[in-house]
Amino acid sequence: MENKSHAMAAGIFVLVVAALLAGLAIWLTRDTRQYNEYELSTKDGISGLQAQAAVRYKGVAVGKVTQIGFDPQTNGNVLIRIAIGVNTPITPTTFAVLGYQGVTGLAHVQLDDADQPQPQLPPGPSGLPRLPLRSSPLSMLADQGQVLLERADEISRRLSDMLDTDNQKRVSQALENIAAAAAGVQQLTQNLDRTLSTQVPQLAADAHNTLQSLEKASNGASAVASELQQTVRRVNAQDGPLEQIAQSTRALTRMADSLGRSTVPHANRAADDVSRAARQMGTAASRFSDNPQAVIYGPGQARPGPGEPGFVAPSAATQP
Repeated sequence: MENKSHAMAAGIFVLVVAALLAGLAIWLTRDTRQYNEYELSTKDGISGLQAQAAVRYKGVAVGKVTQIGFDPQTNGNVLIRIAIGVNTPITPTTFAVLGYQGVTGLAHVQLDDADQPQPQLPPGPSGLPRLPLRSSPLSMLADQGQVLLERADEISRRLSDMLDTDNQKRVSQALENIAAAAAGVQQLTQNLDRTLSTQVPQLAADAHNTLQSLEKASNGASAVASELQQTVRRVNAQDGPLEQIAQSTRALTRMADSLGRSTVPHANRAADDVSRAARQMGTAASRFSDNPQAVIYGPGQARPGPGEPGFVAPSAATQP
């Protein structure tokens, strides 16, 4: 009896400790946050999503999945009920999408905001507000899988047609042409190397000689420029040729002014005197021609003219 009582006491003690540990675990893991519930309805598959799966808003855990079932409002749709903390900034632009964690395949609900407000969905029979659930990338890939397979099959058929016997011959011919072109390029490269090895030194020597000639010409031009500069300085000196030419020009100008003011009027008067003397000599010569004896006897007394005393009219015989 004593052994049985000890065993019973030990069993009771173990049960009490287990109950205490369970209560402690429940107390430590209790969730005291307040939540707002929303519903998500989708026609896509939700593989990997389970109850108690995390709900994240822009990567931050804000809630959990509380229930998964079928939507009584739309046949064939899956209804997901989520609980989100009251402090989560749910706006009219918020939408949901399923996210997957690496290679484990476990899914969670990812909340994000769109650029524009999303259409408001009417609440379901439960009266809870609904958020739009977009198709996940995996769902879109699964939807396009058939199209991708058809395109892959078409590509494989085209490749098979491209690699038929005739095309293989053409490809072989093209490869041979490429090989011939490569050989030609190699031959051209070798010829170019030989040409460069023989001609480049001569070209370098010619270029060197040309540069030396240019250097000599440049030196000569520099000397000529220096001499020309010296000549210009001498010409432009204070008592240089330009200054002397300017002085001579000014002297000639003064001489021309003086000649115009004094000599020319005197020459004009002398010309007038000479002209007057010439006229007088002409008159004297005419008189001498008409009456030569006047040189010896003088001019004599002039005959009276008509109306003067002693005027005698000439007779008709004497008229011409």
